[in-house]
Amino acid sequence: MLSFIDNFWQLFVLSAPWLLVGLLVAAIMKAWIPMDWLQRQLGGDGVKPVVKGALLGAPLPLCSCGVIPAAMQLRRGGAGKGATVAFLSATPETGVDSISVSYVLLGPLMAIVRPVAAILSAITSGLLVGKATGHDQKATDPSAVKSCCASKTAATPAPEPAPVKSACCATKKTAAAQLSRRQKLWQQAKEGVQYSTGKLLSDFYLWLMIGLFFAALVQTLVPMDALAKYGSSIWTMLLMVLISVPMYVCATASTPIAAALMMMGISPGAALVFMQAGPATNIATISVVLKELGRRALAAYLFGVIVMSVFFGWLLDTALDYFDISVQSAMQHQHSVLPDWLELAAALLLAALILRILWQQWQQKRSFASANH
Repeated sequence: MLSFIDNFWQLFVLSAPWLLVGLLVAAIMKAWIPMDWLQRQLGGDGVKPVVKGALLGAPLPLCSCGVIPAAMQLRRGGAGKGATVAFLSATPETGVDSISVSYVLLGPLMAIVRPVAAILSAITSGLLVGKATGHDQKATDPSAVKSCCASKTAATPAPEPAPVKSACCATKKTAAAQLSRRQKLWQQAKEGVQYSTGKLLSDFYLWLMIGLFFAALVQTLVPMDALAKYGSSIWTMLLMVLISVPMYVCATASTPIAAALMMMGISPGAALVFMQAGPATNIATISVVLKELGRRALAAYLFGVIVMSVFFGWLLDTALDYFDISVQSAMQHQHSVLPDWLELAAALLLAALILRILWQQWQQKRSFASANH
């Protein structure tokens, strides 16, 4: 029991600094990457919007469920079906937070392979959807397409600014504008931090804890290479697909689970299949794609994600065998690159943030129960 607790705590401490870095980058991206700019980049048909959808979605730290409203907003704002699917596939498969945790738990090689495979898989899925659905008719959501500001500008020309009466007034206005700009930047930064340490963290902290629990349990009880003779077969990868497709797990939370699977002897390629297929496909995503984009788009989407996940898993195992590289050995010798005090401080901060979320959820349940009585 003590060995398990020690393993769990060591994994948590090792992951915490990099997860906090990911949350910080998530806050910056949330605060200063406007959704309307993304919509303009992903509009239209063809290869270019699909590639943009995958590249723009890959670093975004959105979970499997959190990406759905963002993708549908892009779709209704004018993004094509292929670009929407590429964004919907790449975003939950990887992100700045999951890449940082992958570096710690899986090693630098997996931290590089994972986002590359996610982007290429998303591009393939997007192109297949575009091909299957033909010429894309953009969604016509008036609230997403039209702009009240644009209509007002077209109807009446903007009034000319009144002449400045004195230099004193101009100085005051300039100072007020600079103050307003600073306040806006501060407000945006505050909202980004609140999102990353609140909504985003609450979306995946439970699965992260389950993954770390599973990894610590395997590290404590299961001997290394227990499944080595079965771990690299194509059947193991297909089993990973069957397990991961209906499962709700985000990219960050899937990382410690994949690490535990690799400790049991599952090949890096099979673990990669789990990390790709799991976050990109779940019941919620499948139902939304079916409703919003149609059956043909859903079939092409699932085909692209599953086939490309298995293909990249097979390709990774083949390359590792050819070059005689052992990812599991690198995991066993993985050591911290940060000072102990910094890791401990990050772990305590992350634990405090999770406890705050638990407290808020308990308060909400208590308020709801008292309101019903």
